[in-house]
Amino acid sequence: MEAGLLRGIMTVIWLVLFLGIAWWAYSPSRKKRFDEAARLALDEPKENAGRASTTSKKEQ
Repeated sequence: MEAGLLRGIMTVIWLVLFLGIAWWAYSPSRKKRFDEAARLALDEPKENAGRASTTSKKEQ
């Protein structure tokens, strides 16, 4: 098998893999799950809501 043919086959395989991952990531059925995951870093647990602001004031 020639190197050019092998590279062409690998390019097609990687393209199909990329398109499959992109389809999976942007499928409408996953939107709610990904939106919730994106908010995790911004949302504080309710039990720690008051403690975070007082802790940062003491450290300053």
